[in-house]
Amino acid sequence: MKLPLMPKATAIWLIDNTSLSFTQISEFCGLHELEVQGIADGEVAVGMRGYDPIDNKQLTREEIKRCEGDETARLELISSSTIDSLPPRKKDTKYTPLSLRQEKPFAILWLIKRYPAELSSSQIAKLTGSTKNTVEAIRNGTYREAILESKSPMDTGLCTYNDLEKALNRAKNKKDKAEAEAEVKSKNGVS
Repeated sequence: MKLPLMPKATAIWLIDNTSLSFTQISEFCGLHELEVQGIADGEVAVGMRGYDPIDNKQLTREEIKRCEGDETARLELISSSTIDSLPPRKKDTKYTPLSLRQEKPFAILWLIKRYPAELSSSQIAKLTGSTKNTVEAIRNGTYREAILESKSPMDTGLCTYNDLEKALNRAKNKKDKAEAEAEVKSKNGVS
């Protein structure tokens, strides 16, 4: 069930401006009935301003009047075709604090030394939150810092052991698939 934006503030507005029952307001806002009663008594959400669901296109006056007349009726949130048709939000790249950003080259070097053939530059960049160009520069020895020490990206907090394991498994599966395809091509070419 979809809930209105800012449910407590919406409940405050509905309590102040309608004659809806606490049950109707609690079901619409996704709050407990006692919490709605506490808001009405001034014990919960003290000092919070009400949020008008009519002005914000979440309810209509007709819907409120319909529910005020029938205590068993439930308020229905207005559905927006624009909001309903939006694709789910993609996972953003994770934020790396300033204190960890200087650890990225060390983690990249550690991954290159441990898994030189298994992990591609793009996989290392994804694990450490860096760029492919930086990974290539460290791999080629042309990185701007001359002296790098290797540090585990799991110990510094740039990635988890599970992330590394998934990347290694993905690389292994990709390599196995490429070998199987090459084997099939060589058999077809010989026959």
